[in-house]
Amino acid sequence: MIRKTVLLFAMCILACAANAQEQNLAAPKPFVLGETRELWSKELGEKRVVNIYLPEGYSPGDTTRYPVIYLLDGGADEDFIHIVGLVQYNTFSWINRVPRSIVVGIANTDRKRDMTFPSSIAGDRKLCPTSGGSARFMAFLEKDLQPFIQKTYHTSATKTLIGESLGGLLAAEVLFTHPALFDKYIIISPSLWWDDGSLLKRSPAILQKDYTHPTDIYIGCGKEGLGLGKTPHVMEVDANVLADKIKETKSNAVKVYFDYLPAETHATVEHPAVFNAFRLLYPVGKE
Repeated sequence: MIRKTVLLFAMCILACAANAQEQNLAAPKPFVLGETRELWSKELGEKRVVNIYLPEGYSPGDTTRYPVIYLLDGGADEDFIHIVGLVQYNTFSWINRVPRSIVVGIANTDRKRDMTFPSSIAGDRKLCPTSGGSARFMAFLEKDLQPFIQKTYHTSATKTLIGESLGGLLAAEVLFTHPALFDKYIIISPSLWWDDGSLLKRSPAILQKDYTHPTDIYIGCGKEGLGLGKTPHVMEVDANVLADKIKETKSNAVKVYFDYLPAETHATVEHPAVFNAFRLLYPVGKE
């Protein structure tokens, strides 16, 4: 009887220990993808949130410097997570397509304000009542955000900008008006219908022979049809016109790649386009 009691007691102890161990094993832990920073923008007069992904091996104590990829629509509930996944995947040692990079996702406060220049079209202004603030947002990129990132993290001089849809419109405007802010541009499905396509009528510095800043440009789009403006603009046609315009450059420092993805729509094109952009902008053996 005593033996049975001792055996039963021992089994209870083991069961409790196993249960406790199981509970410890099942205890949840945070899955950390990056960090979130807040900074005050003098240019915009407001607080802005940025999400930061740091590459494997990054250490504040070492001297290694990393390229920076700036992502428009970079909120946690926007494009930050899946673009970081593409960056991480392409930097795995067994792939080694893209150099290990810092990703800066810029969360939105008023997307239609920040990513559009003033439009002369009444329909555009009705569609986006707060529009027309891209000049201030570009000043934020240049005078607030880039200096903050360079001061806070170990960055190299190489900078990439990724933008899709209205973000693609802004990326194209940055390319046309402040091209040296970035070295690589990934412009996806740009909303070039804005202001009846007026951006396509500009003569930017990147077309001139004396433009010497090395600039690589990827322009991608899916089978997307008409833009939102009242004047008919087929988005893939406008994207092709943008690429053809840049190809006319007299500068040897500018390279442009156009990529048509007919199996994709405006809603699905960004992920495969960014993957293709990395393949084209970072050819094997060059980076």
